[in-house]
Amino acid sequence: MHPATRHLLDQFHFDHLRTDHLRRVSQQFHDLAHDLAEVLNDGPELSAGLRKLLEAKDCCVRQAVMDAQPKES
Repeated sequence: MHPATRHLLDQFHFDHLRTDHLRRVSQQFHDLAHDLAEVLNDGPELSAGLRKLLEAKDCCVRQAVMDAQPKES
């Protein structure tokens, strides 16, 4: 596995997240990233796709954090 691919896959870890809900959201991206790395060859498009997936994961986890905040009246 190319070092860039390994580095990107390492960014999908989710055990450090505080709540089960955040881990559940993040784990879906982790699983997809690892599945893609198994079925696709290393290359620039895989790296680009994993970077974009990482960005999407970050957005969704941030939304999950916002969803958990008390609603203002």
